[in-house]
Amino acid sequence: MKKLIPLLLLTFVPPSYGDIVQKFQTSAQISIDMPFVTTQKLGTTYSLSGTNITPSVTSGGSTTSGQIGGLNIGSLTDGVPAMIQTDTSVTTSGSAFSKTESVTMGDATPSAITPSSGIASLPHLGGLTTVGSGGTLGSGAMTSLSSGVHTCSGAFGSGSSCIGQTTVTITID
Repeated sequence: MKKLIPLLLLTFVPPSYGDIVQKFQTSAQISIDMPFVTTQKLGTTYSLSGTNITPSVTSGGSTTSGQIGGLNIGSLTDGVPAMIQTDTSVTTSGSAFSKTESVTMGDATPSAITPSSGIASLPHLGGLTTVGSGGTLGSGAMTSLSSGVHTCSGAFGSGSSCIGQTTVTITID
């Protein structure tokens, strides 16, 4: 009889109540890049340097020695400032002198841009201009099965991508 007691204990195991939840989440995506154009406007710069020179500016009939001209931001035409002329003379006659003057005229403010066929027609400015032609699908295709298997097939063109994802979550409580 003593040998049967462990066997009897195994037959009276209380039932276990556990919840099992499983969740399937599937997503599929084909992306094609849009065409784009970016451009940067070139600014206006003025520079004057030298040795043994005396700068002067003449304005309204009077000359002011020791002043440097440059950019008149109070007088803009299409976003480009007017120039103020700098006159120079050698300070000590017969002595060596040097003068370096540099001017970069910036881009005028462009008129309004109207996009057509997906790409805006932008003016070519003096700054950096980048054009992205956008993507093409080609013969690319995607198949998603209810089992969660995704297949990207065919020849996808440049600037395109195919993403398929299935997430399975199992929770035992």
